[in-house]
Amino acid sequence: MMKNLSATTGRYLVLLRKDKPEHGIQRLAALSNMQILSAQGDEELGAATLPPQCAVVFHSIGVMLVRCAPEQQPSLRSLVTAEDSPILAVEPERSVRALARVQDDPPLADPVADELTWGVRAVGAALSPYTGKGVRIAILDTGLDMEHPDFEGRTIVSRSFIHGEDVQDRNGHGTHCAGIAAGPLKPGSGPRYGVAGQAELYVGKVLNNEGSGTEGGVLEGINWAIENECQVVSLSLGSPVEEGEPYSRVFEEVARRALAAGTMLIAAAGNESRRPDYLAPVGHPANCPSIMAVGAVDEQLHVAPFSCAGLNKDGGQVGIAAPGVNVRSAWTRPKLYNTISGTSMATPFVAGVAALYAQADKANRGRALWDRLVKQVRSLDDPERDVGAGLVHVSDKT
Repeated sequence: MMKNLSATTGRYLVLLRKDKPEHGIQRLAALSNMQILSAQGDEELGAATLPPQCAVVFHSIGVMLVRCAPEQQPSLRSLVTAEDSPILAVEPERSVRALARVQDDPPLADPVADELTWGVRAVGAALSPYTGKGVRIAILDTGLDMEHPDFEGRTIVSRSFIHGEDVQDRNGHGTHCAGIAAGPLKPGSGPRYGVAGQAELYVGKVLNNEGSGTEGGVLEGINWAIENECQVVSLSLGSPVEEGEPYSRVFEEVARRALAAGTMLIAAAGNESRRPDYLAPVGHPANCPSIMAVGAVDEQLHVAPFSCAGLNKDGGQVGIAAPGVNVRSAWTRPKLYNTISGTSMATPFVAGVAALYAQADKANRGRALWDRLVKQVRSLDDPERDVGAGLVHVSDKT
């Protein structure tokens, strides 16, 4: 079982063998009084409302979320050790949170006189002839302000995975991230802050209005995104890990299966560092090798003081960097716009640029899209440990 710094929920993630998932489901069902449910196409069944002694199946990723009695937990864990077991891994479900740092004292002024925010300019989005049109980006976060004037008239597919809360964002974090990835080319006020202004938005609410959620909800959101053939999934969420802690086998295999399905997962590296005195390792789930971990840089293109570092050699490396300090984007009404910082902000910049590449060439899907992103970066002065391949970037040929 994995050691981690996050609170666990008492539920378990079960990874099924890809070639025979039904055998794993049957094996789990053999546990006494265990009812197997399916989340496929049913918004009433899922991570948010899982009853006791039940397991819900996320078919597209081959994962089950299990809620069982304490006395059954040893039997559940023993399923992995059985010879030729159809169950590959069992991990305790943990909590996750939004990864932003809202300043106590906001910047002196947003650059409203400029045509572009510094982040949009830094990644070269305005140079590209592409807008993300026809590409589906899933933003798995706190939802979206569905009546924000900058998103008026957009076709937005949405679903809440939080029990008792609709997809309407009452936090701001999700709206901010959606705005960076796919805000309009010409917002109602101020500079352009979005990268892929005509991408198709799929908004999954996996964090509640306080900015917290569970791994089961995140996995259900990923499952939903794959079912809807999203090419890019943006995850500005996570939980801290210790130096030397292994990555989640469940999330790693899910990411591999997503890449094979043409869906790339992009996640925030985390905000636990306090440079120069303390470096924290890339957090979960960004520390999985098959999830692109995004570090944050400031306007001088230096690594942000809070951005986590690639300290764990077996996974846990920063893959790429993007603007993450004093980033302006959309916010919930009545404020409409806000300027905040975090690897949460850097992540949707990468998601937006990925959408531009995906539109430019239909071959840019899954692993090919990953490779395209890291080959086109702008070199940075900070070490690879902190910024990965470099600054995510597009050009007028993208």
